[in-house]
Amino acid sequence: MALTNLSYLTSAVAVRFTLVRYVLASLCALCADMLLFLALLRIDVPPTLAGAIGYTGGLLLHWLISVRFVFPSAVGPTTKQRLGFVVSAAVGIGVTSGLISALGAAGMAPAMAKLFAIPVSFLGVYAIRKYGVFAAR
Repeated sequence: MALTNLSYLTSAVAVRFTLVRYVLASLCALCADMLLFLALLRIDVPPTLAGAIGYTGGLLLHWLISVRFVFPSAVGPTTKQRLGFVVSAAVGIGVTSGLISALGAAGMAPAMAKLFAIPVSFLGVYAIRKYGVFAAR
């Protein structure tokens, strides 16, 4: 019984640390994403395109951090994980671009629309990556 409780506790702590590392990686990627997004808006790139390009830049940084610190593996990332990461990113880009476009059409400022899209995209993509792309097999 004590061994089962210890196993559960170890698992719970590992999940929390994974989430903390993922949040920190996401914050780094978000900073890159937003800086690129705002810079592109400054040079008159359309908001939806700027959102997609910013997301892509943040995504590249997120991949590097994820495979090294968030979901490290002794054998390194697999082709399946790379493909899953790209698919999850496509979902995130779609959610982000769709929300920026829809909220912009409703009159919301592009930067505010982007800020609204961030948590929606974050939660969806984290779930896909945690329970799909990097799930322990």
